[in-house]
Formats: sequence, structure tokens, C-alpha cells
Amino acid sequence: MTTIAQRLTLVRDRINTAAHASTRRIDQIQLVAVSKTQPVAAIAEAIAAGQMAFGENYLQEALPKIAALAAHPLQWHFIGPIQRNKTADIAANFAWVHSVDRLSIAQRLNDQRPAGLSPLNICIQVNISQEDSKAGVAPTEVLTMAQTLSHLPRLRLRGLMTIPKPSADPVQQRTPLRQLRQLLEDINAQGLALDTLSMGMSDDLEAAIGEGATIIRVGTAIFGQRA
Repeated sequence: MTTIAQRLTLVRDRINTAAHASTRRIDQIQLVAVSKTQPVAAIAEAIAAGQMAFGENYLQEALPKIAALAAHPLQWHFIGPIQRNKTADIAANFAWVHSVDRLSIAQRLNDQRPAGLSPLNICIQVNISQEDSKAGVAPTEVLTMAQTLSHLPRLRLRGLMTIPKPSADPVQQRTPLRQLRQLLEDINAQGLALDTLSMGMSDDLEAAIGEGATIIRVGTAIFGQRA
């Protein structure tokens, strides 16, 4: 049976190979291990293998894990849908939030970020494939939202996140990822200084790295298929 440590090694090898093919430095790309539905023991195995950044989708599942693993210097990323009644706990327990798609949620995260913590790193979730079933801001609305969020003092707007329509074709995989990169470049041309593209998962991380991803979110390729 392949262990979590072995799967992590394979994922890191894929990242290294993709970075080399794109003439990018490996330190420009952060791997977030998506640990939703995984038990604390599985996360501990990944920690023992050197993984320190983890992504969670569900607050009620994440909080006990964060508490159980508090002795480790981990970086927790919230990557799931955000309900209004969960913003206080998200603001207090996470270093990053990738899934901001409403100004009202951003304002609550700002207002509820504890004063003793550094500003909360956030990404705007963009519905780049414009699928009805997906959350996210329409590409045409991102600039206005980014300009507003950049003025919230307890948040640090870092960049954009997307979950594109799946495709097994490497060429088709790159199209929406390229669109997100271009959108970031267009926003920065208007005077912002965003530095993060959160895109790429187990099946398309190579395409994402080729299009400039700075954070990739990998679950299945590290932890195996979820039950």
C-alpha cells in the first residue's frame, strides 16, 4: 500500500518537473494538502513527511483538527464555501481564505479578524468557467471587488482562486487557467499588486503551474480517494 509520505513525494516530484518545464523556481509554488474528510492521524502522517500547509472545506470538521494539531507550526487555508454564521471562527483560526466571493463575507472576515493576528490573507474565488453549479465572482466583476477589498485593513488581498471545469485534455485544462492569470495581470495593471494564483489540483497541477499557479491545492493525490 502506498503511504501518504510516498504520495507526497510523488506530488512534489510532479511539481518539480512542471516547474522545471515552465522555467519557474520551485519556491514560487506552495503545495496546500487538502485534508477535508481526513482524520487527524492522516494529517499527522503528512506533517511527519514535511507538509505544513493544509486546506479545509468545512469549518465544523476543521476546528477539532486545528486544536488537535496546535503543537505544530501549521498554516491552515480555508477553501470551502463560507456561511455568514461561520465567519468569526474562520477569521480567528485560518491564515488564508481562498473562497471569498461576496463583499458582505469579506467585510465580516475583516471585522472579526482578531487584532492580535496579522491581516487575513484572502483570494477572490472566480467562476472562470462561468458554470451555474460553481460559486465565485464573474470575471467581469472581479476588478471592482478587488478594489474594494484592498481597502479593508484586517484583510490582505493576495490574489485569485478558481476551480475550473474539469478536463482530461492538458490543452483544454490550460485555457481557463490562462484566463485567470490574464485576469490577475489586468487587475494589477489597474494599480493593485496581487501575487497569488490559487489554482490546480490533483489532475491538473501541471497545467496550473505552466500558467503561473503560486498555490496548488492537492487532496486525492496525497491522501488517496475519499470514502
